[in-house]
Amino acid sequence: MQKYVLIASRDPYEAGSVGSFYDLATGLAGEGNTVTLFLVQNGVLPARRGRSSDRLAAVAKAGVEVLADDFSLRERGIPAERLAAGIRPASLSTVIDHLAEGRKALWD
Repeated sequence: MQKYVLIASRDPYEAGSVGSFYDLATGLAGEGNTVTLFLVQNGVLPARRGRSSDRLAAVAKAGVEVLADDFSLRERGIPAERLAAGIRPASLSTVIDHLAEGRKALWD
C-alpha cells in the first residue's frame, strides 16, 4: 500500500483534466492506498456545498481524504461551514507534513 497526496489547484470548469484527477484519487483509494486530495487556489471553488460539489463529495465517500486550503478558502470568501460533506479545511502545512512522511505527490 502506498500513500499519496494529490494537489488540485484548478477549477474544474476551467480545466477539463480536473475530473480525471478526481478519478485518479478515487482509483488509488479503491486499490487500498492512502490518498489525500488537497484543494488549493481555484481548486477550492467546487468545495462549496451545492451542485458543483457533488463530484468532490463522491471522491470523499470513496475513501479519499479531501482537504481545502484554509487560506485559499478565505481569499475566495468561502467559510468553512459552507463546505460540502466530507471536505475539511486545512493549512498548507498539511501538505508539507505529508511530503515529510514520504507520500508520493501529484499536482494538477
